[in-house]
Amino acid sequence: MRPRTSTSRIVGAIAVSALVLAACGESEDTTAASDDETTSASEPADGEESSAAPEAKGDGTLTIGTLLPQTGDLAFLGPPEFAGVDVAIEEINAGGGVLGKDVKTIRGDSGDGTPNVAPGNTRDLIGADSDVIVGAASSSVSLSVIDAIVNAGVVQFSPANTSTAFDTYDDKGPYFRTAPSDVLQGAVMANLLAEDGFDNVAILARQDSYGEALADQVEKVFTDNGGNITDKILYDANASTFGAEVQKVAAGQPDAVVLIAFAETIKIIPEMIKNNIGPDDLQIYFVDGNTADYSGDFDKGTLDGVKATYPGAELTGDFRDRMLQADKDLTEFTYGPESYDATILSALAATAAKDDSGESIASQLQAVSADGTKCTAYEECVALLEKGEDIDYDGVSGAIEFNDTGSPTSATIGIFEYGPDNTYSNLSYVDGQI
Repeated sequence: MRPRTSTSRIVGAIAVSALVLAACGESEDTTAASDDETTSASEPADGEESSAAPEAKGDGTLTIGTLLPQTGDLAFLGPPEFAGVDVAIEEINAGGGVLGKDVKTIRGDSGDGTPNVAPGNTRDLIGADSDVIVGAASSSVSLSVIDAIVNAGVVQFSPANTSTAFDTYDDKGPYFRTAPSDVLQGAVMANLLAEDGFDNVAILARQDSYGEALADQVEKVFTDNGGNITDKILYDANASTFGAEVQKVAAGQPDAVVLIAFAETIKIIPEMIKNNIGPDDLQIYFVDGNTADYSGDFDKGTLDGVKATYPGAELTGDFRDRMLQADKDLTEFTYGPESYDATILSALAATAAKDDSGESIASQLQAVSADGTKCTAYEECVALLEKGEDIDYDGVSGAIEFNDTGSPTSATIGIFEYGPDNTYSNLSYVDGQI
């Protein structure tokens, strides 16, 4: 039997911040540009202030396209993300809309790349005059469409991309995300492994821009602080079986396993159990891609004691209720707050720019997220803008302040544990700087 660890609050948030600063800027994606090449809409042109908006080019109606998963391995994230956008648009329109007109929304399916439905849906959203496209959830899918979106003068605003590839990708400015880089989640996971007393850990991760980058960050921070990675095994997420990869992990005799996966988790866990490295044998850890409700997938008790991390501040009861009003069938809420904040920020940036074009919105997103009067609700923030004040929007997903690459500079990572019913509950939250 694996050792049981306490559920006391994880300590060492200051250490996590230091580790994150040491690890920041690493990326293994071959498509990423160097830091010197990275540009941002928030960077000033010659003779301009960074918050200067370009000449108005919009059509007068802010249109939000949603490129979110309705199908594929991340389809469980689609409902809360769509709900987050819907709650935001309802609030915006109830508060007078943007520039005197209601915000429009158009839905598209990002899928998961198999089949590759995102490019076609992206073309449809651009063709429907979207000014902002909220999505995709998958980092790999976002990387497959980012050039098409930003080259069309549209903002791409992901609520869930965490790959470090976006820290250096040369998107020319219009890419933003409300989810933090996995530089932070990797450090928090490594810190959690150490706090739980494990020295020899295996990582089993999907082979894509998300899985590889997060695996690398966990490995880097864990080994930099004296831990040993017995194996880091990358697998083809489209494979029908994962027995060979699981057997390699088992052969290394780890004390714990970090599983960086999506929906294929329901195939991998039985293989782990078969090879005596399942949750009853070792401490298992999940991440944001596979932290889900498995009550209908496994026998009771299968995941009891599994721990997990995913980005996001504590979800308040009020916002949970608002999301349920938008979709009464919600069982997952992950990245709903981030989707809400992406939409609210887009509307505030259009208001600040006095224009709804993607270019104008991109020019103001950093400005409305930092260095102004704090505000947390759309009407409150718009009232301040109309008085000529700079604003600093803090959202339901946390305090959001974008850096020059369109990523949050600080974030919260939740730590969770599964119970006998194969659902998870919170143990603690860790704040960190990126």
